[in-house]
Amino acid sequence: MEAAGHNAAMTVALLLASAAMTSTTLTPRTELAKPGAPLVARLTGVEGPCKLLLLDADAKELARASASAGDIDLAALFPTLRASTGVLRVQAVVGGSPDGAPLVVIPLKNRESIRTTTDLRPDGKTSYMRVIGWGDELLEPNNEAYQKLKASWPKPDPQPASGFRLMCDEDVVFETTAGRIRFAMRPDQAPNTVRNFIELAEKGFFDGTIVHRIVPADRNGNPFVIQGGDPTGTGDGGPGYDIPLEPSKLPHDFGVLSMARNDWPDSAGSQWFVCLSREATARLDGQYCAFGYAVEGADTIMKIAAGEIADAAIGRPKSPETVLRAFTLPAPAWIPDSGATKNASSKHGRPDKRVERPVAPAAPAENDR
Repeated sequence: MEAAGHNAAMTVALLLASAAMTSTTLTPRTELAKPGAPLVARLTGVEGPCKLLLLDADAKELARASASAGDIDLAALFPTLRASTGVLRVQAVVGGSPDGAPLVVIPLKNRESIRTTTDLRPDGKTSYMRVIGWGDELLEPNNEAYQKLKASWPKPDPQPASGFRLMCDEDVVFETTAGRIRFAMRPDQAPNTVRNFIELAEKGFFDGTIVHRIVPADRNGNPFVIQGGDPTGTGDGGPGYDIPLEPSKLPHDFGVLSMARNDWPDSAGSQWFVCLSREATARLDGQYCAFGYAVEGADTIMKIAAGEIADAAIGRPKSPETVLRAFTLPAPAWIPDSGATKNASSKHGRPDKRVERPVAPAAPAENDR
C-alpha cells in the first residue's frame, strides 16, 4: 500500500511539473461559434497523430478520436458535442499519457431566471435579498414559504442553444506579500465568472491591490473569509461594471474562491473572497458565486487570515497584505476517468486537489515544556 501511494504521489508531481514545460497545446481558433458552425482549435507540438479525448466535468471519457497537428473542427471530430448542455474538456493524449492543458468547451445559453425574496440576516434585524431559486427550481424545495412564492412566479425566460465558446483551461496565480496562492478555475460551475476573473488577472487589474477585509471568525467563532480585488482598497471599488450571479453548485469551504457583491445578486465585479472554513461559509452556497479553489497556498491563506485587525467592524487589517502580481498558467493535463476501476482513491480529473486547512499544532504537554 505504501509503495502504491508513493507511486501515485510521484505521478501527480510529474504531471504538475510537466504542465509548465509541455510542448503539446490546444488553442482556440474559433472563440465563439454560432449553432451549426465549425468549432476550430489548433493542435501543436505533436510529431504524429495523437488521441483527443472528450471529457465531461467529472473527467468521464465521452468520446475519443485521432488528430494530427494543425487546425481541427472539434464539432466534426466529436459529433455528440453539439448536443451537450454542460461544459466539456478536450484533452490531448500523447504516447498514452495526457499531455498539455485541456481545451474548455462552453455551451452558450442564457442564465435561468433568478428568483429572490426578502429575508433577515442571522442578527434577526437586518433585511437582505435572498436567492431562493432559478427558473422553475427552488434551492430549498421543501421550504413551504418558498413553495407559496413559487406559485406566483412568471414563466421562465427561454434558454436557446446559441452555440459554443472555446477557452484554454487556465489557473490564476496570486503572488502576494504573504506568499503564493494558485487557484484552479471551475468553468463548469460559473463560466462567465471564470472568464471575467481570468481577464482581470491577465490585464494586471489585481496587481497592487490589497486584501482589505479579514473576518477571522463569524459570530459562532468559525473562521470566515479574507477579501480583496478592490482597486481603491476601500471595499467599495470595482472594475466599472457588474456581472450576473451564476447558479454555481460548488460548495463554499476552506480555499474556495468566490465573488463578493452587494445586496443585489448581480452586483459582483472584481472583488473576491477566499473561504476559511465550511462551518462559517456553508450559508453562502447559492447566494454567492463560488468559481474556483486554491490548489497551492494554504499557508499563505492562513497567514493573511492571521493579520492584526485595525477595525473589527469592517474587518480592516492593520497592515494589509498585497497582491504583488496576478497572472495565469496553463492548467495541468486532466486524467480521464475511463470507468474501468471503481477505486474511489484512483486519480482522475486534475492531478492535484483543493488545499486543506492546516491543522494547528497541539499544545505541548506539561512534561514537554
